[in-house]
Amino acid sequence: NNTLAEYRVIGRFVEQLRPTRQCMKTLQTQFPHLPPSTLLSIFSQEYQKRMKRSMARHHAPDVIKEYYQRYRSEAKTRPAAPLLLELANQVDLSPALLARLIVECFLEERQASVASRHVLNNMLREPYLIPDLLLAKHVEQCTVNDCCYGPLVDCIKHAIGLEHEDLLRDKLRETHLSFLDENQLRAKGYDKTPDIILEVPIAVDGHIVHWIESKASFGDDHSHHTYLNEQFWSYCNRSDPTQTKRLKQTSVY
Repeated sequence: NNTLAEYRVIGRFVEQLRPTRQCMKTLQTQFPHLPPSTLLSIFSQEYQKRMKRSMARHHAPDVIKEYYQRYRSEAKTRPAAPLLLELANQVDLSPALLARLIVECFLEERQASVASRHVLNNMLREPYLIPDLLLAKHVEQCTVNDCCYGPLVDCIKHAIGLEHEDLLRDKLRETHLSFLDENQLRAKGYDKTPDIILEVPIAVDGHIVHWIESKASFGDDHSHHTYLNEQFWSYCNRSDPTQTKRLKQTSVY
């Protein structure tokens, strides 16, 4: 259909883009009739797929060493330039992911040992903790400009997720449906739960609905299948094994 065809056009178009704030202006100019949030979600998902396909290449020890040496060399001659952003664009790697590799190399060189994940994450969240002011500035540039990865993006995604969960609860209250949310379920001892369990199931388009999971992102085929395998089947098995069998047979999700 037309919607699927347009989605594929967007998918092909974003292959040429890098995950910078400027790329969103390009997308909005190309597809002005679509909401910016939809375009960002599609671009982010497509870019993350691209990064996963190339991650092994970027994480090869000799490649990481080359990136670090290139950065240190450039930092001596062009310290005022956005060196990590330039390097990320040249090697087609997320700026935030490249910053992580560079900081890890810096800490290993300085401490002669592998840095703990806790220390590394803190420095990426708060670059002023990095004991090298120039590197701290370049890392901050990566964090601010990357619209797909990094601590700033993680905070934004978390806030959007909480906002949509609040909207979902408000809608359920408006329709006078009785439910338990994730916090209430955890208080009752549940370990892994959907966002909402309906205390009295309802019928929607001929299907019985026992629970609701809110996902504040664009629902492409890949994300649907990922969520099915990692979360949704387990929820179905707990709430209604018979319904789970029907879902698997008909591939409804």
